[in-house]
Amino acid sequence: MKTSRTLLALAAVLGLLMLPGMAVAQGSYSPVTEQRLVKPEPENWLQIRGNYQGWGYSPLGQITPGNVKKLTPVWAFSTGVDSGHEAPPIVNNGVMFVVTPYAQVIALEAKTGKFLWRYKRELPEDFKALHNTSRGIALYDDKVYLASLDCFLVALDARTGKVAWEKKVEDYHTGYYMTLAPLIAKGKVMVGVSGGEFGVRGFVQAFDARSGEPAWKTHTIPGPGEPGHDTWSGDTWQRGGASVWLTGTYDPELNLTYWGTGNASPWFGDQRQGDNLYTASTVAIEPETGKMKGHFQYQWNESWDWDEPDAPLVLDYQKDGRIVKGLVHPARNGYLYLLERSRERIGFVSANAYVKQNVFRSIDPKTGRPEYYAERIPKTGKRADFCPSLWGGKDWPSAAYNPKMGRLFIPANDNHCGFMEGKVQQYVAGQWWTGVDIPDIGFAVDKSAKYFGQIQAWDLNGVKRAWSHQFPDSMAWGGMLTTAGGLVFTGGTNDRQFRAFDASSGKVLWQFRTNSGIVAPPSSFAVNGTQYISVVSGWGVDPAFQQGLLSNLLGWEKDVPQGGVIWVFAVSQ
Repeated sequence: MKTSRTLLALAAVLGLLMLPGMAVAQGSYSPVTEQRLVKPEPENWLQIRGNYQGWGYSPLGQITPGNVKKLTPVWAFSTGVDSGHEAPPIVNNGVMFVVTPYAQVIALEAKTGKFLWRYKRELPEDFKALHNTSRGIALYDDKVYLASLDCFLVALDARTGKVAWEKKVEDYHTGYYMTLAPLIAKGKVMVGVSGGEFGVRGFVQAFDARSGEPAWKTHTIPGPGEPGHDTWSGDTWQRGGASVWLTGTYDPELNLTYWGTGNASPWFGDQRQGDNLYTASTVAIEPETGKMKGHFQYQWNESWDWDEPDAPLVLDYQKDGRIVKGLVHPARNGYLYLLERSRERIGFVSANAYVKQNVFRSIDPKTGRPEYYAERIPKTGKRADFCPSLWGGKDWPSAAYNPKMGRLFIPANDNHCGFMEGKVQQYVAGQWWTGVDIPDIGFAVDKSAKYFGQIQAWDLNGVKRAWSHQFPDSMAWGGMLTTAGGLVFTGGTNDRQFRAFDASSGKVLWQFRTNSGIVAPPSSFAVNGTQYISVVSGWGVDPAFQQGLLSNLLGWEKDVPQGGVIWVFAVSQ
């Protein structure tokens, strides 16, 4: 049995299972309803983080600290492309969907890896983007929804992969593109746009899930007459950035979606005076209407390219003896934020540094507004050094929350800093427009540091660090999965290992070296009573670029092998 499994996996990796496309059997696909999205079955992984709240948590508990050492590959499948694979496998009733760089969607039989169909988007010859990745798909009814790099929302037939409809979201010629997975709630498919480095004006837009007809469009930079417009000087709001890089989270009870927004454009705040709402913020948007119902800004007049594109996790925690309806966000600026959510506002509760940060002099205990050290703010014609670097304490890889433990798990990076000096650049639509050329973006590390990457575990009731696992020879670039079985799974390191940690102690219980580095978050599902762990291996984009810089600074190996492969594991009998 083990031999046959090994041969099957090897054949898949070598591309020998690339059979002609086959439709999903008519009776085997279960349409995804709103009720199923609100209360997903434990055996399925219907959304990129497992649920609307963004937990990255599987209620399956068959795999435990006691048997995880028996975890072995069941099958593997080559995606056929290189670069950064950042999307988790999505599973519905035994059918797996994976999206890859260059806007390709693959459907497979989740138990065996049998190839079902492939959608390969033909990107325009003149298309270019800062990131060529796709971070996931969405399921609803009998459709698979893809936000394409060239800024179209595409609805595919989940059984065949054929295009049901597609709608243009924006013009890629002017710098807009999309990397996120769509979010579906109340019959609306919501997407956000990337392109802050090209001087776009960010927004979230909704479409009718069945017809594709546009429903509403909410800009993340307010226009004239809108609340917050006065936080922009002159006409800087027209090209002010505030990209929506990542999928929002959703609270069905409050009926609000939560989205993270990116940097302002250009990067240097003295070129756009004011707080610059709603850049580097979390914003709350009503799914039926697009009305903005609240916001929290992590850094005003953002000048470090930290962004804050990661949507907050929706969860409740205890504070001073009361239960707080909360939002939790490990920010790129290096602080772990606990916020409070309601229908009309997002309130500040606390912020705790989880990596070294030297920019904030203080944080107002009531409002959460930071005060900066003036010498740490890069400006036009003025260099400033700051920690962490623009990649932040945590970049886009997702944290995970275990509700049984009240514990948050963060892929963190420490002991690295940045430096920049701004200049005035002429705006040309669709071209790099940040105020600094890419070769002039500074990066440094503390060469005496004992570690750089970390997995951190935080008990949210009391906001205390429970444990950390340190990586002396790698940054941590992997999304997180935690399970009811008491485990934490993640990749993210340059040694290509996929690891399982004891969620209680942080001890490494199992590891498996994959073909490439892993940056995608894992997922878990079950078929016929057997629990599986799945992850897509495929190094590239920012982790690969940063690895090159670290090679120059520390002598690390420069190249981590690339190439996407879907891996599925189960406990051997």
